Amino acid sequence: MEGCGVRVVSRRLFKASAPSMEPHVMAVSNLDLFSNLVQLSMVCVYPKPKPSGAGDTFQGIVATFETHLPAYLNYFFPLAGRILVDPISGLPEIHCYNQGAELIVADAGVELQVLDWGLTEGSVRAIMVPYAAEVALSVQLVSFSCGGFAVVWATNNLIGDGNVMVMMVRMWSELVRMGSISKDGGPNHDRSVFRPRERPWYGPAVAKMFTRWEQEQEVNALTVEESFVERLYYVEARDIAMLRGKSGGTRVQALSAYLWKLLAGMVAKSKLLSEGEKRCRMIWWVDGRRCLRLSPSLRNYVGCVTAYALGEAAAATVLSAPLAGVADMVREAITTVDYEELYQQMVDYMEVHKPGRYYEAATVGLGGATLGQTYWSSFPNDSDFGFGQAGLAMLVHGCLGRMCMGLMCIAAKPGDPETFILSAYVWRRMAAALDSDEQGIFKPLTAEYLGL
Repeated sequence: MEGCGVRVVSRRLFKASAPSMEPHVMAVSNLDLFSNLVQLSMVCVYPKPKPSGAGDTFQGIVATFETHLPAYLNYFFPLAGRILVDPISGLPEIHCYNQGAELIVADAGVELQVLDWGLTEGSVRAIMVPYAAEVALSVQLVSFSCGGFAVVWATNNLIGDGNVMVMMVRMWSELVRMGSISKDGGPNHDRSVFRPRERPWYGPAVAKMFTRWEQEQEVNALTVEESFVERLYYVEARDIAMLRGKSGGTRVQALSAYLWKLLAGMVAKSKLLSEGEKRCRMIWWVDGRRCLRLSPSLRNYVGCVTAYALGEAAAATVLSAPLAGVADMVREAITTVDYEELYQQMVDYMEVHKPGRYYEAATVGLGGATLGQTYWSSFPNDSDFGFGQAGLAMLVHGCLGRMCMGLMCIAAKPGDPETFILSAYVWRRMAAALDSDEQGIFKPLTAEYLGL
């Protein structure tokens, strides 16, 4: 038994099939080094396919991957490699020698509806199979006794950020259904686009954004484990529309404003803080593919292109402002950043400090309470590779370690982009606030809602 009750039936390696693929060692960009070798997965869960032929069985799904995975790796050749650390430089790199991507076939032995979809540990994490740290891609096919199945695309943050995970699933679907991935729309593996300046330079603002993560700076494990929980929620389109009507701006900004108010309410009730200390922060990860002048060359770029924007205010200020006012604070924090200069300074910062583990300073857990938010939307989400759209397509971090920051990962529901599904890693107190929210906006995820 592996993966919390999932029984592994087989584990095989598949290599890229094109003989023209040249073995090489891929150096990663300085932006990739901020990811710190964290395992990352896209979990796609599918209801039982509608009957349309002999290939609708789970064996047919396995056969589809066996047939198309070698061709898929021709487009994503680094995924057939291994992630290793250079013993001289101390830097991670991708050895692209076609060692093979992993294909795991497993059996959950239960029906999908038995899983507790409101809890991350009771659902998506329960069906993930552990894989070696050096493996660049582990595709995990998990069958359920109800006829449903899951596809776990498991990789490493060094390979790419959340948008790359969405792109990988979309291009897989395109390859299987169309027979190829369009030449103009194929993945871009050129990581040389992010280069340090001849004389690297960064300002004090960027210096404050990141910190070297040393063991003595970590919050002890028991404190983290007792403080944080993982939950899965959904937010219906009508509730998002209601928030947007009150706040203006985008759907994500409207939800951010509401979450900031919830966070401020929690901080305001703290008995350990003086009034002057009752401050709270929100951070948003921003995808450079949309905001940099390099955008044309970053189309379908495989790698990490994320920076974060930060907003901070007194809890009383956030609570007293109308939702529209807090949404203005969200927009100002995100849109007033000079991202061209920020990304360049991040590249230069890492050039000066590498090797080493560097994290966003706000995630360590010092100072004011911080809630982070991500929304991976640079690429359209298409999970239908011939067996229908997934009921759930959720990004899952392998391990959040001792991070003492709340984190809300937002994803659109497959086939219903107006509805949000939220993966929440939050304080127990905030989970209670989400569960008891008087507006009833955050509803625990269920198998029925997902159509499973």
